[in-house]
Amino acid sequence: MLYKAAFDPLVPDRIRIALDIRFSACSLSYGDRRVLEPLTLTLSEHRIGVIGLNGSGKSSFARLINGLQAPTSGTVTVNGIDTAADPAAAARAVGFIFQAPQNQVILPVVADDIALGLTSRGMPKAEAQARTEAILDRFGIAALARRRVHELSGGELHLVALASVLVTEPDLVIFDEPTNQLDLKNRRRVIAAIAGLDKPAIVVSHDLPLIAGFKRVLLFHEGRLIADGPAEAVIRTYEAVAAGSDDDGAASTKPEAAQAAATRAEGAAC
Repeated sequence: MLYKAAFDPLVPDRIRIALDIRFSACSLSYGDRRVLEPLTLTLSEHRIGVIGLNGSGKSSFARLINGLQAPTSGTVTVNGIDTAADPAAAARAVGFIFQAPQNQVILPVVADDIALGLTSRGMPKAEAQARTEAILDRFGIAALARRRVHELSGGELHLVALASVLVTEPDLVIFDEPTNQLDLKNRRRVIAAIAGLDKPAIVVSHDLPLIAGFKRVLLFHEGRLIADGPAEAVIRTYEAVAAGSDDDGAASTKPEAAQAAATRAEGAAC
């Protein structure tokens, strides 16, 4: 199935921040359970999509990039920062928007929460207030400044979380399921915010139109990266993998079955 892109990604020359992410023989395990097989990979594109079935390892992959997870083996670096050796520097360089943004909003009032990211780094209160007002204006949510967080809609929460991350000026922003459970209006608002970013972004999503225009998309399956390339080709492979489920609807647990599906999809594209 062909998907119409939800937006046209920014022309690269509008994004001034270079991106250099390197995975070197990186793996991740939780106890005896391997969630990400050893991976060596370099990322430099300004818009990167990450897709896969539930439990495929895509969110774990994303969390390794800003130090939320430390690799079990190997290394991850972001613009020269080793995310395990210096997780604080990685967190400053890489903003992360969680699937449930309410979990990352700490203070009860919107403007106070956004300013916290600045004052906690030693910025004078007056300067933090001015930058908070500017970022609220940028996303068209100045009217939310004195609103209480629990009063916000899902889309408003996503925009507040994005503002709270961008006000600290990270080099890269990672979105984990940014359109999950949003209605059409708020989905459009969040997509517009992503499209307007003047910095690199990695988008983890089941929303295929959201990433359909990306030049690079990664497909994970059972902890392995099984496809890496332009969105159209990788989405085709993803559909083949998803279609190769067992009769009871559960995805096949055999890596060779996923690889075979990927090979069939590549052959169909030729």
